[in-house]
Amino acid sequence: MNLPILIIDVYDLLLSIIALYSAHRLLIIWRFYRYRHGSPQPSQIYTADDLPAITVQLPIYNEMYVVERLLTAIAQLDYPLDKLEIQVLDDSTDETHAVCRQQVQQLKQRFNIYHIRRCCRQGFKAGALEHGLTLASGELVAIFDADFVPPPDTLLLMVHYFSNPQVGMVQARWDHLNRSYSTLTELQALMLDGHFVAEQTSRSRTGCFFNFNGTAGIWRVAAIADAGGWQHSTVTEDLDLSYRAQMQGWQCVYLPHIKVPAELPMEMNSFKSQQFRWAKGSSQVAKLLLPSLLRVSLPTYIKVEAFFHLTNNFNYLLMLLLLLLSLPYQIYVMPYGWRYTLFFYGPLSLITSLSLISFYLVAQRQPQENWLSWTLLRNLLLLMGVGIGLSINQSLAVCDGLLRNNRDFIRTPKHGVIGTTESWIDKKYRAAKSWVPYLELAMIVYLVLTLAIALINHHYLSLPFLLLFLAGYIYTFSLSVFQTR
Repeated sequence: MNLPILIIDVYDLLLSIIALYSAHRLLIIWRFYRYRHGSPQPSQIYTADDLPAITVQLPIYNEMYVVERLLTAIAQLDYPLDKLEIQVLDDSTDETHAVCRQQVQQLKQRFNIYHIRRCCRQGFKAGALEHGLTLASGELVAIFDADFVPPPDTLLLMVHYFSNPQVGMVQARWDHLNRSYSTLTELQALMLDGHFVAEQTSRSRTGCFFNFNGTAGIWRVAAIADAGGWQHSTVTEDLDLSYRAQMQGWQCVYLPHIKVPAELPMEMNSFKSQQFRWAKGSSQVAKLLLPSLLRVSLPTYIKVEAFFHLTNNFNYLLMLLLLLLSLPYQIYVMPYGWRYTLFFYGPLSLITSLSLISFYLVAQRQPQENWLSWTLLRNLLLLMGVGIGLSINQSLAVCDGLLRNNRDFIRTPKHGVIGTTESWIDKKYRAAKSWVPYLELAMIVYLVLTLAIALINHHYLSLPFLLLFLAGYIYTFSLSVFQTR
């Protein structure tokens, strides 16, 4: 087989696999619409005397700008004080420690609250949660990260689902404190809404495995122990534990109508480090659990959904390979003519693009009129470009998770900034510098050359997609460099 045919065959194979994941995304949308009205109900409602004891765990590490806001919200939780325990799991190495200590001292007058410090950060967040469990007195444990602001009725709305003894975890939906702060935060909100509205609802209501999101949820302590406890063999301990618990037979409940707002990352580099950790962690969990999950006695549809779920970030690696082949593809596809592009390349590309737009559009649909706007449509197109622009960052994360055993936990800086008149620039915390932007710049040059070849060869149907890819990389690269400086 000569080189041109090999390149075209590999390119077509990659595009077909990506289209397969896109078809799965359409299946998620169909399931969402079919089961969107089937909201789960608790087996019974606890009386005030029967409410189980809850330990609220607050894992903290260098969160000086948001920890006071978190503790203020926790102090307003509506739950019987004699059945509420609060653990501030403080691994901080900066001024956050003093802020926590002062706030805990004030709250001790009203609450059963403890400021827990470890001698070392072994296991990072998972290690802190596991250590806290050894000291906890509650039958249930609620977890809230530092950037979350749970409404007062959060615990009371969620706790009744544990009246079913088979329920091991209940997850609330994330909302966003600073959605309108910038275009970047609007795009992140779109991404998370797609996950929490479409994916989580679809999986949970069809009996498939879905994941605990690390915060804004409640666990039964017995379920954690039965699943093997918090483990720090991956950097997404939440995904790991929720899959192990469901494999042990525990039921998990997702409640999209209960929203717990949180702060979105303000800067591109923080956003990229967060996405890197999630992609790396899901790859680690796929490597760790998929082989045993596919062997256990479960319905086939659950195994298939779990496979697509845990390998979803592999799409970034496939897309990166597709981009690297785009230049030789534009050179060698010429002999195949316009019919090939129209009847093969075009349909697969459209399926991928339209499934992505539909996926995120579903999550934004509101019963009120005029929910569809030009701003939303612009953001949906830009989101597609940014998804491509993240392909290098996320591909490195996937490879890191599959090929290496390091478990370094890179935190996402939070700045406590919500209003558009506020600024994060003078804040102390910053994302770690990376050499990824240099690779993104090289990809921008590569895509410009690809565009030029496409124009020369009159491959006009390729131009909209190549322009979208280029715009996504330019946006991702420019924000990474500008915000670092």
